[in-house]
Amino acid sequence: MPKPDVSYFSGRDGVRLAYREVGRGRPLVLLHGISGDSTMWLRHGHAETFAAHGRRVIMPDFRGHGRSAKPHDAACYSPDVLAEDGLALLDDLALDDYDLGGYSLGARMVVRMLVRGATPGRAVVAGQGLREVLGLGGGAGSFLRRVFAGSGSFEPGSPEEQADRWLRSSGADPVALLHVLDSVVPTPLEPLGRIQVPTLVVIGADDERAATAGQLAAALPRGTSAVVPGDHGTAAGTPELAAAILDFLADH
Repeated sequence: MPKPDVSYFSGRDGVRLAYREVGRGRPLVLLHGISGDSTMWLRHGHAETFAAHGRRVIMPDFRGHGRSAKPHDAACYSPDVLAEDGLALLDDLALDDYDLGGYSLGARMVVRMLVRGATPGRAVVAGQGLREVLGLGGGAGSFLRRVFAGSGSFEPGSPEEQADRWLRSSGADPVALLHVLDSVVPTPLEPLGRIQVPTLVVIGADDERAATAGQLAAALPRGTSAVVPGDHGTAAGTPELAAAILDFLADH
């Protein structure tokens, strides 16, 4: 896995936030999922693939994640703060001609950034469905809350025990992550219908979110959809995901 240097910028409230870059060319900002960090895009080789196709790949760590600050003060996690941080990154790097993508929570933040005025040439919403974007259930939030509440008490081999073990080994901060979850806001249908950026909704065939991924694409005026192999966890690492994103971006 490449290990690019970590750079920093400030959120609009002054919180120190991290990002990594690989490649040169047209900027592509990629957002990761809950409890992960920007190395998601490096670990699976996607960032290198995009860089090899002439992309400057910019990968921030959300606040509460990775190398970014993880404050425990709830006041540092105002509603929609992750989208606000994403917009601050665009301003800090003076990006006005770029593409934007995200997976899972990162995909929800792509939607939030679009609603709040981000104007990428193209956008990618991966690993999300309409139900989650509308805030009607699903997603990782309730599962993670259960894991944090019962840490150390789960049956060996259960999904909760595996997630608990992974979170412990990765150095995740449960207090910060709970604040992050509390900051996420839904996006109603009306603002979705005002997004004019061409947007790809791409989902794993066995992801439970696939049930409403097509509806999400249909709710976006310039939405299109694609399906790749895998469930929510495994689809993120497939070469088919990178290929679907590259095919979509190449049309711009």
